[in-house]
Amino acid sequence: MSAKPKNKLNKELGLVDVFALSTGAMISSGFFLLPGLASQYTGPSVFISYLLAAILILPAMLSIAELATALPRSGGVYFLLDRSLGPMMGTVGGIGAYFSLVLKTSFALVGIGAYTALFFDFPIRIIAVVLTLLFMFINIMGSKKTTKLQNFLVFFLIGVMVLFLVEGFRTIFGLNLQETVTDNLTPLFSNGFAGLISTTAFVYVSYLGLTEAASVAEEVKNPERNIPLGMILSLIVTTILYVGGVFIMVSLIPKGEFIIDKTPVWTAGHAVFKIIPTKIAGILIIGAAIAAFATTANGGLMSASRYPMAMARDKVLPSVFTHVGKYKTPVYSIIATSAVMLLLILTVNVEDIAKMAGAFKFIIFFLVNFAVIVMRNSKIESYDPGYHSPFYPWMQIFGMVTSVILIAYAGWIPILFSAAIVAFAMLWYRYYSRKNAKREGAIYHWFALLGQKQHVGLENELLFILKEKGLRDGDPFDEMVVHAQVTRLESNKISFKDLVSKVSADLSSKHEGSSHQDLVNEFLQVTNIDPALVIPRVSILYGKSDTLQNPMLHIVTSNVGVEKPVEKGEISSEDNIRVFFFLLNRTDNPKLQLRILSRLMDIVERKQFVEHICAISNEREMKEYLLHNDRYITLELITNTTTEHLINKMLKEIRFPQDVLVAMVQRKETILTPRGDTLLLEGDIVTIIGEPKGVKTLFEKYIHISNE
Repeated sequence: MSAKPKNKLNKELGLVDVFALSTGAMISSGFFLLPGLASQYTGPSVFISYLLAAILILPAMLSIAELATALPRSGGVYFLLDRSLGPMMGTVGGIGAYFSLVLKTSFALVGIGAYTALFFDFPIRIIAVVLTLLFMFINIMGSKKTTKLQNFLVFFLIGVMVLFLVEGFRTIFGLNLQETVTDNLTPLFSNGFAGLISTTAFVYVSYLGLTEAASVAEEVKNPERNIPLGMILSLIVTTILYVGGVFIMVSLIPKGEFIIDKTPVWTAGHAVFKIIPTKIAGILIIGAAIAAFATTANGGLMSASRYPMAMARDKVLPSVFTHVGKYKTPVYSIIATSAVMLLLILTVNVEDIAKMAGAFKFIIFFLVNFAVIVMRNSKIESYDPGYHSPFYPWMQIFGMVTSVILIAYAGWIPILFSAAIVAFAMLWYRYYSRKNAKREGAIYHWFALLGQKQHVGLENELLFILKEKGLRDGDPFDEMVVHAQVTRLESNKISFKDLVSKVSADLSSKHEGSSHQDLVNEFLQVTNIDPALVIPRVSILYGKSDTLQNPMLHIVTSNVGVEKPVEKGEISSEDNIRVFFFLLNRTDNPKLQLRILSRLMDIVERKQFVEHICAISNEREMKEYLLHNDRYITLELITNTTTEHLINKMLKEIRFPQDVLVAMVQRKETILTPRGDTLLLEGDIVTIIGEPKGVKTLFEKYIHISNE
C-alpha cells in the first residue's frame, strides 16, 4: 500500500493520557485569570457564559472526534482539513492553528513565571524561558514521559479544584442565600443578551485546548475509542469545574472587586478554605495555578510540535521537520516550536496577541464542521471513522452558524488579525507549498459529478490508515478464516479465468443467493482501491452479495503459480500468482469489507509470506498462520499434561473463559466443526479464538505452566 508515513510515531497514549492532554490544555487562564475580567461584559451571569461556551464547542469537538478516528495522524486540524478540503485550506488551517497554539502556550509559560515569581525572586520572563527549555527536553524524551508529567499535574489540579468546589458550595449554603442573591447575583444580566454572547465569545478561549488530542492521534492506542471518549469526558469534567468554580467566585466576591480581580481563585479561596490553615490553602491554590499553566504549556508544546511534522510530510514545510529521534518524537519540530515560543516570550506582549489569535479558532471550527459534511458526501469507501458525530448534518450546521456569530462578537482587531493569518498562509501556499502538493482533498470526490478531478491517492492513503487501525471489535475476521475453504493446487496448472470460475461455482453452491456468473463478474470488477491491494505473487479478489449474512473466504495456494493476465484490469502486472484470496461480503456493509481487506493486506505483508503459507500442507496450520495474533491459541490434548482433563469431555461440559470460543477441532487429518456435543479425544488439536484477555488466561493455564 502506498501512503505509508515515514518516521512513524509510537502508539503510547491511552484514554487517561487523552483526557489529561485535553483537560490540561483547557484549565489555565480561563479559571485563574479570566472570570473577573469577563464579568464586566455580562455581570454575575458570567458562569452561564462558561456553560454556553461548552455547549457551542460541542459540534466542533464531535466533528474533530469523527475525523480523528477516521484519520488518526499527527498534525491535528491541518491533516484533517488537508485531506478533506484540499491542500490550500489545509495550509491555511495548519499555519493558523499552529500560530494560535504557540501563542496560547507562550502565554501559559509566562503565567507560570508570574505565579512562580511569588516564591522565587526571579524575573518572570527568565522563569518562563527556563521552563520552556525544560518542557522541550521532556517532550524530546518521548510522548509517554510527557504525558506522565501531564497526568500528574492534571489530576493534582483536578483534586484541588474539586476541593475548592466542595468547600465553596458548603460555604455558600452556610450563608444567607437571600443576601447573597441580592448583593452578588442581582441583576444577573448587566448587559442583556448581547452582553451574554459577547462574554461567551470572550471565555470561549477557555475550551480551545479540548481538541488538541487530535494533533497526537497518531500516538493514541485504540484511537476509535480513546479519542472521542477522552474528549467527551474532558469536556464534562472541565465544564463542571468551570461553571461551578466561577459560580462560587461570583457568589463570594463583591461585584465591584470581582470585575478588577486578576486572581479571583486566590480571593475566593480565603473565604472557602476555613478548615485549612490560610498558608496551606494559599500554597494549594498557587500550586494548582502553576499546575494549570504547566499542563497548558506542556500539552501545548506537545500538540503544536506535531503540526510542522505533519505539514513537512506533505511538503508544505521543509522536510527537516519530519525527522524522528531515537525516542520516536519529532525532535527538530519540537526544537523549532520551542524556539518560536522563546522568541515570543522575550520580545512580544504575548497576552494581547494570544487573545487575538484565539479568534482564528472560530474559523478553524467552522472548517472542521464543514469537513465532516464533505467527507460523508465524498462517498469514499475507505472513510471509516470509528466514531460518528450524532445528529448529522444539523450538528455541523449549528456549529458553522455559531462560529460565524462568535466571530462577529469577537471584535474587529481579532478579526483583522485572523485575516492577516489567512493572507499569510495563502501566500505561503501559493509560492511554496502548491508546487509540492500532488494531491487533492475529498471535496473533489464530492464534486466529481461536476467534472472535477478525484485524487485516487487519497483513497489509498485512507485504506492504509484503515489497515493500521486494524479490525474493529465484533468484526468476524477470525470466524471467516476458520470457516474458509482451502484449495491447494499442488502441481496442477490452471488458467486464471478457470480458477475464478471454479471458486465462484464453489461459493455459489454454498450461498444460494448469488449466481455463478454474478460472482465471476464481482471478482473481476476493478475499483479505485485495487491498486492499493497489489502484492507480488498474491492476489486479493473481492465481491459483494445482497443476501449474504456473514463474510466468506476461499483461499487458493499453488506450487507452480497461476498467470494473471494484464487485460483483466490494472490490479496487477503480469505476475505469477501463488496465493489467492477470494472474499465475499454483504453489499450493505462495505466498511466491513474494507477492514477485512486491510487485515488481509497486513497479513500478506509479513516477511516471506508466500513461501511460508505455500509450505504449509495442513489446513489447520494454514488457518492458524493467518490468525496468528493474541486472539487465538491451539491446545493439543495429551495424557499427563495440563490438557489431560479435557480428554473424553464434550465441549458443553468444559468451562472456558466467557470471551473465547472453540473455532475448530482437528482429529488426525479431519477438521471437525465444533458443537456442544462434540466429544474431545486424545490427540485432538483444539483451536480457540477470542479476546486477548481470555486467550491469555488459557495460555497461562495450559501452556505456560507446562513449560515450566
